[in-house]
Amino acid sequence: FITGIAGFLGSHVADEFLYQGYEVAGNDNLIGGYEDNVPKDAAFYPFDCRSEQIKTIFQDFKPDLLIHTAATAYEGLSVFSPSFVTSNIYEASVSVFSAAIASGVKKIVNCSSMARYGSIQIPFSEDMTPKPQDPYGIAKYAAEQTLSCLADVHSVEYVTLVPHNIIGPRQKYDDPYRNVASIMINRCLQGLPPIIYGDGNQTRCFSFIQDVLSCLMTACTDEKALSQVINIGPDEEVVSINELALKIMKLTDFQGEAIYLPDRPQEVKHAICSSNKARKLLDYGTKVSLEKGILSMVEYINERGLSKFNRHIPVEIISDLTPKTWISDRMNLK
Repeated sequence: FITGIAGFLGSHVADEFLYQGYEVAGNDNLIGGYEDNVPKDAAFYPFDCRSEQIKTIFQDFKPDLLIHTAATAYEGLSVFSPSFVTSNIYEASVSVFSAAIASGVKKIVNCSSMARYGSIQIPFSEDMTPKPQDPYGIAKYAAEQTLSCLADVHSVEYVTLVPHNIIGPRQKYDDPYRNVASIMINRCLQGLPPIIYGDGNQTRCFSFIQDVLSCLMTACTDEKALSQVINIGPDEEVVSINELALKIMKLTDFQGEAIYLPDRPQEVKHAICSSNKARKLLDYGTKVSLEKGILSMVEYINERGLSKFNRHIPVEIISDLTPKTWISDRMNLK
């Protein structure tokens, strides 16, 4: 059973399990995904993780394995919509864990977030004490701890994976709040400049979906991963957001310059994880370069169709600090 099966990561996970011959079902509330991402051979339940139907679904399907990918992964937005984001992270996660354990699930693979680390020394390694600095990261870390507690009490196997900055086809690209590479590609293909918050010197590493997927599938079956927290994603090819924008402008043939807007509050300046544990336990290796990953996204977005921003999430706290792109199109962003 895959939560967030219409999402970017969840749909790819579902494809892989179906390819390997498993029976697959999943749910999604379609906040952060597209229904056409759902594989046709998977049983799809269009319900929220917090809904009462989730209990019935688990009792009927009785999965052996739960992969929890569902998340309103809006780290920056979480300081302006904390109630919405934390409810859809912590409450949703605990609801799913509870329903799965009650149904007799044997193993839970939980997908956390690099936001769990906050602004500690880089590269982030799993033995460091997390210090999340926004409601999203706090909720993700709390969900990890709750899963560990419940799994220990009820003798359920579990793994927490920490994928970071995943890119690739099927990622939501009309969302103004997240997915920086997808947003930039979508805008550049429309002849609009990429938007950069702050000075653009923030540094990140980007993981192509297939590289992350191979680790996740191994974690589902390999006993070495049990009860572990494991970062999955590259620690090489570090790029600044400025460099990312330049790469995307070049690969989309955009002629122009990026637009700079004020910093987003609580954004971590340098967020890079160590992949050493994943190399040791999950045979991790980066196979797809950032440039190849971007090109695959350009092809996907062109094929699916360009789109304006879809402001589909309510901003709970509006102040002078709220990024204006999250509120209105009425800005000179050309």
